[in-house]
Amino acid sequence: MRALRRKKTAAGRADPAPSRWSWRLQRLMLTPGIRLTLRAGIPFCITLAAGTWYLADEGRRGAIEQTVAEARAAIQSRPEFMVNLMAVDGAKDELATYIRESLPLDFPISSFDLDLTAMRATVTEISAVKSASVRIRPGGVLQIDVEQRKAVALWRTEDGLALVDENGIYVAGATSRHARPDLPLIAGEGANEHVKEALDLIQAGAPLGDRLRGLVRMGARRWDVVLDRNQRILLPAQEPQRALERVIALEGAQDILTRDVARVDMRLARRPTVQMTNEAAEERMAQQAAFRAKNK
Repeated sequence: MRALRRKKTAAGRADPAPSRWSWRLQRLMLTPGIRLTLRAGIPFCITLAAGTWYLADEGRRGAIEQTVAEARAAIQSRPEFMVNLMAVDGAKDELATYIRESLPLDFPISSFDLDLTAMRATVTEISAVKSASVRIRPGGVLQIDVEQRKAVALWRTEDGLALVDENGIYVAGATSRHARPDLPLIAGEGANEHVKEALDLIQAGAPLGDRLRGLVRMGARRWDVVLDRNQRILLPAQEPQRALERVIALEGAQDILTRDVARVDMRLARRPTVQMTNEAAEERMAQQAAFRAKNK
């Protein structure tokens, strides 16, 4: 009897092992991709579908855009973000006025509406400006710091006189030679492209003093030194400073430039040429004719 009861109990007990499909479902739910889909994918799709349905209405979209615009405007128009004036430092009055005219701003203006990079590009495009920095200073001040180009020479062109820096870049216009008597005068085609060489020649010609009037670029390849009394020193294309120093040495030894000389041609280093003025040449010819007549 005891053996029969044991068999019946064993036969009536349910098998605790899962079925095949249950086991497969449990294994599937343990897969990382399925778990991620259930946790994030399905909620995201539901949210996306709901949002798409809600924003499909044009009125709702307009209301949202208006709310965002009003919130943004409220933040940008706060006093701490407003710019009330412009300060330009490092530039003379005329250039500072031109910079202000090049940046027409209606103050007060929000700092969010200012494109500082574009403003800096506008300022640096001005020929008289070498470099510039633009920033918003505490207190609502648009600060523009300018490094102005320094004029080192007057360049005479067909259009008039222009101030140029050491690189030959236009700085400003000049009304007359007397406007900047402290600057040397250069002229000729391409003279602005060789300003440094011209300055070296003017420095070498310092012993000539006030007699030196300026330099003229000839044929876009060499210089003529212009003196008073319409005298000229024709310099070669190669080593012009050395040739000018030779002429100054001759002047110190023989006073050739104090005589009736129209020009001193140094283009041929081995054969310098001195040309007399027309009056001196005619006078010399007359003296030679008189000498020949006297010796007949």
